[in-house]
Amino acid sequence: MKPAPFAYLRPTTLEEALTALAGEPGAKVLAGGQSLVPLLSMRLAAPSMLIDINALPDLGHVTCDEAGVRIGALARHAEVLASVEAAASQPLIARALSHVAHPTIRNRGTTVGSLVHADAAAEMPMVLRLLEGSVDVASVRGRRTIPAAELFAGPLESTLAHDEVAVEAFFPALPAGGGIGFEEIARRHGDYALVGVAAVVTIADGDVVGARVGFVSVSDVPVVVDVTDHLDDPAAAALAELDPAEDIHASADYRAHLVKVLTPRVLADAIHHARTRKQA
Repeated sequence: MKPAPFAYLRPTTLEEALTALAGEPGAKVLAGGQSLVPLLSMRLAAPSMLIDINALPDLGHVTCDEAGVRIGALARHAEVLASVEAAASQPLIARALSHVAHPTIRNRGTTVGSLVHADAAAEMPMVLRLLEGSVDVASVRGRRTIPAAELFAGPLESTLAHDEVAVEAFFPALPAGGGIGFEEIARRHGDYALVGVAAVVTIADGDVVGARVGFVSVSDVPVVVDVTDHLDDPAAAALAELDPAEDIHASADYRAHLVKVLTPRVLADAIHHARTRKQA
């Protein structure tokens, strides 16, 4: 099937892009296109205009400082994954990105685009939510920051207004005493996960004083559960807040089973990572 007809614009400045987007309520922004183009081809999306932002300057950055990692809207998954500085600042980014799709898609797809696509079966929206990161968006009305907790409104639905462009994502650095873990089960490495689990913990004086777990492909939106007070049975605490979905790939019962298997394992990996970092 071919996409429905649409107008095409390739602006060379952010201001031009924002003005065009504000003037065309049916427009969509094109960056990597790895999610949008298949939707166009299946006519699940039929925008009146595509605004291709790939010619915009200064949006391909991956920068790090003491606070964390900032990723521009045009930075490809592969570029973020290759950043030694980003992996050192927040190792969960690289751990999760290594499971995102396949090399061809990572070479073109953008991390920020994945975030605003808001697919709960994708790794990076959950990572942003778990790390309590944020996304900066711009429009003709100005610029604002959306915390990850407020970004995901529903299945494939973000809280960006129709005239806003996501220009940068921020992932906080892993603090001293922190540790991460990540694991997912997929039919093939790089396919969408049947279930994915990530954990972030904080160790102080040898004890776990903070533990949060995030889930991929379990619910309609990225879900994070604080299991600090449930280290003896974190899976039970997680399932009390989760509503595993059923689809053609897996039953709800099987997803619940994978949550039970993966949650304690990933949490143990995160605790081990934190203790190893502290000793180093």
